[in-house]
Amino acid sequence: MKRAKRAGRRGVTLLELLIAVMLVSLLSVGMLMAMRVGLDAMRKTNQRFAGSRRVLGAQRALYQQVAGMIPVLGKCSGAPSVFFYGNPQSMRFVTSHSIEEASRGYPRILEYVVAPDESSRGVRLLVRESYFTGPRALLSFCPSPPPLAPPPQPQPWFVLADRLAYCRLAYLVKEAQGRTPEWMPVHKGSFAPVAVSFQMAPLEPDPAHLQMSAMTVPVRLTKDPFRQYADIDQQ
Repeated sequence: MKRAKRAGRRGVTLLELLIAVMLVSLLSVGMLMAMRVGLDAMRKTNQRFAGSRRVLGAQRALYQQVAGMIPVLGKCSGAPSVFFYGNPQSMRFVTSHSIEEASRGYPRILEYVVAPDESSRGVRLLVRESYFTGPRALLSFCPSPPPLAPPPQPQPWFVLADRLAYCRLAYLVKEAQGRTPEWMPVHKGSFAPVAVSFQMAPLEPDPAHLQMSAMTVPVRLTKDPFRQYADIDQQ
């Protein structure tokens, strides 16, 4: 009789079952919260890395395009001069580096423009590339005389930097041999500038993120376009 009573008392009560279910639920909620916090941290880290890569890519593109400037002679009016024009809000020149093909494709005619940013109260830096196929390709960029052929179809603008408080361009110009180069807000001379300065700052500075900042790019020209080169044995 005692053994039968003991066998009937064995089992799990309703209270014990509720406690077990509650413990499993709390454990599951804790695991889900930990996974959610981890995924959110990974998402923020990926966004920060993507933003940093975008800024570094824009800075690298600016540097390589300006450093790869080609001293192409153009003749918009008067005597031939190096095809270059720059003011505080825009710049135009020919380069061997493009955003699409890097240094592997055809030379490009670049147009930089500082335009208002529609999504904020600041400005943004835009660039547009066109193929340079010869001196006649420059005629459509001259204010006068009118081009001999219809201009090419305009290419879309690419946003290099946005949400900027300001963006101004300046040019280190060396007017003559022996003179010290000077920074000028406008350059439209016979020769290309020695360097180009991009003076810009973010609209909302954030030390925790990499943002576009001021940078100065040297123009590395090793050939004088006005000089006739010849082989040594022909001199």
